[in-house]
Amino acid sequence: MSELSLFFAQHAAAEETEPFIVSNRFKNAGGEPIAWQLRSMTEAENEDCRKSATRKVKGKNGVFVPETNTDEYLAKLVVSSIHFPNLKDSELQKSYGVMGAENLLRTMLRPGEYASLVQRVQDINGFNQSLNDLADDVKN
Repeated sequence: MSELSLFFAQHAAAEETEPFIVSNRFKNAGGEPIAWQLRSMTEAENEDCRKSATRKVKGKNGVFVPETNTDEYLAKLVVSSIHFPNLKDSELQKSYGVMGAENLLRTMLRPGEYASLVQRVQDINGFNQSLNDLADDVKN
């Protein structure tokens, strides 16, 4: 097998899914916190999130430049990484009196819960690794 073939799709690690307890407020019948299921995403999915949070704004000399709304981008990134619960479920949205997965997430969670969820989603998608960390992993 050539070295290049190690990069073929069939040799790449599959999508990563992991449980994460976002809040102790959501409990099962036994009174235990329910873990949400988070998944890793591809760069193509990340790019879609970024593009949908980017608008053209008028800059200097009337030239339009792209501007990304960071809060909107992070909300879309988080929603795209949540496998369970299904935030796009209309009944779940209706129970909170909102429409849209991003709005639901902001309404469901307290600020600290939301912040820890954002951090975990960034971690699972590799945003926590610096180039130096990756180089150290390769050395070991």
